Amino acid sequence: MFDVIVVGGGHAGCEAALVTARMGLKTVLCSLDKNWIASMPCNPSVGGPAKGIVVREIDALGGQMGKNADATALQFKMLNTTKGPGVRSLRVQSDKIAYKKKMQETLQQQENLEVLECMVEEVLVENNKVKGIRLSDDSILECKALILTTGTYMASLVMVSSNVTESGPDKQKTTKNLSASLRKLGIRTFRLKTGTPARIKTDSIDFSQAQYEPGTDEKVCFSYETTDILPIEKQVPCYLIYTTPETHEIIRANLNKSSMYSGVVKGVGPRYCPSIEDKLVRFADKERHQLFLEPESLSMDTTYVQGFSTSMPYDVQERMLRSLPGFKNCVIDKYAYAIEYDAIDPLQLKPTLELKEIDGLFTAGQINGTSGYEEAAGQGIMAGINAGAKLLGKKPLILRRDEAYIGVMIDDLVTKGTKEPYRLLTSRSEYRLLMRHDNADQRMTEYGHYYGLISDERYKKYLDKMSELEKAHQLVSETKVRTSNELTEYLRSLGYEDEGHGSVAELLKRPSVSMLKLNEFMDMGLDEEICKQLDIEVKYEGYIAKAKREASNMVKMEKVLIPSDIDYSAMEHLSLEAKQKLQQVRPLTIGQASRISGVNPADIMVLSVYLKQYGQTL
Repeated sequence: MFDVIVVGGGHAGCEAALVTARMGLKTVLCSLDKNWIASMPCNPSVGGPAKGIVVREIDALGGQMGKNADATALQFKMLNTTKGPGVRSLRVQSDKIAYKKKMQETLQQQENLEVLECMVEEVLVENNKVKGIRLSDDSILECKALILTTGTYMASLVMVSSNVTESGPDKQKTTKNLSASLRKLGIRTFRLKTGTPARIKTDSIDFSQAQYEPGTDEKVCFSYETTDILPIEKQVPCYLIYTTPETHEIIRANLNKSSMYSGVVKGVGPRYCPSIEDKLVRFADKERHQLFLEPESLSMDTTYVQGFSTSMPYDVQERMLRSLPGFKNCVIDKYAYAIEYDAIDPLQLKPTLELKEIDGLFTAGQINGTSGYEEAAGQGIMAGINAGAKLLGKKPLILRRDEAYIGVMIDDLVTKGTKEPYRLLTSRSEYRLLMRHDNADQRMTEYGHYYGLISDERYKKYLDKMSELEKAHQLVSETKVRTSNELTEYLRSLGYEDEGHGSVAELLKRPSVSMLKLNEFMDMGLDEEICKQLDIEVKYEGYIAKAKREASNMVKMEKVLIPSDIDYSAMEHLSLEAKQKLQQVRPLTIGQASRISGVNPADIMVLSVYLKQYGQTL
């Protein structure tokens, strides 16, 4: 008997299994192939807009992805540095082989965790409570909690033009019967589709025809515990090219040969990462599309062509690729393909990622309709925490929309559902100025420590940092600006003719004025990271305060609980659509109810009045 069984060794499964094991629970991770645990079947990178902040949140909760991404990075790049702090995010170009190896070693060394290579055929449930799993050899593994993180491996089909093969990514096995067993339990599933581009032999590309894309020349990383960062001179560059008129001509002439447009694909593809042929159809006015050339690993002579996903026949793929700048003599190492798989309707989940109708059954990652390694890992750590909390008698962790991008993602999934692969974007958050790259530790460390995932030593370092930051705020508020030749020259270079006679904080609020520079000119003795944090917290103080006030209204609504046995059909003044949607989602709070598509403000007023009899008021 295991405390927890995790099915699937992708990024969600790794985080979930590590979390429950670190919480002291006897855990087994079931994988179709041990050698493919933590693989990167698509893009060789971690992070990006919003996604990079998720990785920071995972790390601040006590997860693993950020540490391993930092340790195996080929390049670090901070994105959107010329924009506001709410959209800045880190992206790491990963060594996909080194990352996979590092994560496998982490799992092997983890106490309370066993890794088992097997195929899961059936989920076993008795009296609406999970009991375990049945394997392909008919053996039974029993558990108290089960976390499904099957990724794109449930009844998956790989498609190239009209050729369809039962297979997982990169010719791996697929679980044929698992999703059928879920449907027998009454769980709704649907088909989704994604794809991956070709890999090209690096030495066959003429990079002189591409735009050089280096990393960021400053100390940036995912994990708050990372100290050794690959210096810029050792980082591997990426490159940027664009599709050509010839590329578009070839694609349009062969559109009927694509799996996407020949009727082979049944599932819905990703809106925000479409195939190149889908881009040409949907964005017909675009003269060209950008493609990034990304190294896959120091141990491989291959380049990933990001943005060139396709399911065209091999001969058409060759012509498409050779029409690109620098690709005239390219050698294809691996052809592109599309993949279709089963996912579950996430409206069947509680905000804890536990199935509403089956006690102890949790799901995380692409099985819930998401796309991306980071979204999967974020759900994995949350499913692990909540499964562990359930067994240990601790309160569940439900992150609010103003607390974390992970909270935004899960709330979107369980409240609104999805019909296509869900991808996190900064625009999905109403409170992105509160959920920045720089302050993930302030938002998540307390939770990580409560659930035993952040050590006392690390927690003390965090508390010391917060004390130092508080003192720094007081220092810049009380310190008067001291004029010097260096400061005067610096301010004039920014277009300011006077230094001002107020505090350092008042001077810092001027656009473009840097706390790092003020710290240097006035010899204030502040740490570099503290200076960077002050730059944001002082300069955007008014906007942050406004966002917090707006978020407080939402927090009030989240505190108004809805009884689980409430009968929406008995509420006379609710709209018919609201009754149906509320009955389907069964929200836990008024706040969650207000975000359900089809439930309007008038319905929320009716529901609020009804709840007064339960003593629940705003």
